[in-house]
Amino acid sequence: MSAVMKNDLVMRLVERFDALSQRDRRLALGLAVGALVLLVFGLLLPLDHSVKQAQQRLAKKKADLVWMQGAAPELAGAPAPPSDSGESLLVIVDRSARESGLAGALAGSEPSTNGALSVRLQKAPFDTLVQWLARLALQNGIVVESATVESAGAPGLVNAAVLLHSG
Repeated sequence: MSAVMKNDLVMRLVERFDALSQRDRRLALGLAVGALVLLVFGLLLPLDHSVKQAQQRLAKKKADLVWMQGAAPELAGAPAPPSDSGESLLVIVDRSARESGLAGALAGSEPSTNGALSVRLQKAPFDTLVQWLARLALQNGIVVESATVESAGAPGLVNAAVLLHSG
């Protein structure tokens, strides 16, 4: 819109406003003030609050990233303890899953390439699954090469496909 058209529009609005009765002018001003208050408190303040929360989350994630980058060299240099029992990967994984309470969730396991083992779990408690994988890594030096975890419908239960190999 050009400046002339905007000026013409404003002039017409002012003329219409001046043509209103005193009561109608007050009502129009009250409605304009109400609309402005509604805009500020209904839209701008919640939007500002959301932006501040997003900035706080971003700052926390950046701090977490800095910490992880600092810890990565230390973790990469730490050798995983090898399994000294001489048992096969399948035996170790099966036994530890049963000891961790995941026997009912084990849906199958198949040997994969390079001595890896693909394990499928159904309706496994997520927390138990994570603890089991951590235990495999710490006690047996078994590494998670890849994992796919999906919700199993009920809260806290997941279906997972995990590819494991000896460290």
